[in-house]
Formats: sequence, C-alpha cells, structure tokens
Amino acid sequence: MARFVILDRDGVINFDSDEFIKSPAEWEPIPGSLEAIARLNQAGFRVVVATNQSGVGRGLYDMATLNAIHDKMHRLLAQYGGRIDAVFYCPHTNADDCDCRKPSAGMFREIANRYNVDLRGVPAIGDSLRDLQAAAEVGANPILVRTGKGERTLEKGGLPEGTQVYADLAEAVKAILS
Repeated sequence: MARFVILDRDGVINFDSDEFIKSPAEWEPIPGSLEAIARLNQAGFRVVVATNQSGVGRGLYDMATLNAIHDKMHRLLAQYGGRIDAVFYCPHTNADDCDCRKPSAGMFREIANRYNVDLRGVPAIGDSLRDLQAAAEVGANPILVRTGKGERTLEKGGLPEGTQVYADLAEAVKAILS
C-alpha cells in the first residue's frame, strides 16, 4: 500500500498572503518545507497537494500563471531531491458553491479515486480550519501547522477531534516519520 501525505499549499509549503499569491515571484517557500517534503519522499511517501485557488475564479491570475507558480514549486523542490506527485486545486470562489473547495472534501475524494487509496489515517496538513475539516470528512488525520493562518486557526478553536498541532511542516514531518 502506498503511503500518502496530503498538503495544503499556501501557509504550509510557502508563505501565504492575504492579497493572494499571484505570481511565481510571490511564491516563496517557508524555510525547511522543501527539505521536509524531500524527507517524506525518501521515506517512501507520495506527497500530493490539495489547494483552494479562488484567485483564478476572482480573475486575479489565470491558469498559465497558476501553472508557472507550480512549476517554480516543483523546480525548487527538485533541488532538494523531493517531488510532489500531483497538485489538486479548486479554482472556484465561495459563490460557486462547488464540491471541490475546502472545507468540502471533493479534492480529497478525487485524490482517493485517482490513486485508488483509502484516505483514512492519511496525514493531511493545513493551516486553516477548512483544510482540517476536509481531511476529517474523509477520515484523514488532520494536522495543523502554526505557519500561514495556523496561529489564527488555533486561537479560533473548533478544530476537528484528534487534530495534531506542530510549529511548521518540518516539525509535522518529523512526527510523521518518527
């Protein structure tokens, strides 16, 4: 059985912005995050990203720009010997009322279908409540990092039962691998 980890992007792998990450130049990795993904890969984990990207639906950037941002992420990660198997994203806004936008679990179900894997117990790392809610809906193991919106999320409370909390992705990965 393949071992999986599901990651949110903004605030987990890279620094987040309330103004959205709208260009490759604005995409900057959080220190230690790329090395952490590489450690997961080296330990035999497949890493997939599930990210809300409503900036597309809002017209703040187009698909070519989103692809360029992800190309930068893949290139920088490769320098550490790491890889992300796939990036699942929701381009919709709240108003679209879709099934893929977290906290809905559509992206998680798509990952399960695409890889023919049961997500129960799979670590799902995010920095916002909706990341954790989507994970909990499919029985994945919700993990909150304090980077990005993580501190605000922790202060607000209401986390799904059993949510683990770590300083950042590197700390979360250390726990997963221990």
